Amino acid sequence: MKIILKILIGALALLAAAYFVPGVSIESFYIATIAAIILGVLNFIARPILIILTLPITLLTLGLFIFIINAALFAFAASFIQGFSVDGFLPALLGSLLVSIVTTIGNKLI
Repeated sequence: MKIILKILIGALALLAAAYFVPGVSIESFYIATIAAIILGVLNFIARPILIILTLPITLLTLGLFIFIINAALFAFAASFIQGFSVDGFLPALLGSLLVSIVTTIGNKLI
């Protein structure tokens, strides 16, 4: 039950990002749910590997490079999901930041 709530919170966060960030678009709630699942899998598998591989750059930038990794994963997920698009790097960065904030707050509430 908890995992379904987390997926729904992620889908709502993606819909909020599509509403508030120009350059991010999602066609429907179904697409947002699929994108939330794929983003969850990418954040679970690829994000730790990328953080370890880019550890020197992350240390040099005092951790700010993690925002770049989040934006890259956000844009990567959008690149192969039909109906979910990101127009550039800045919308990917702002969208990933908004999704991270909303999902963190939502997950703390459940």
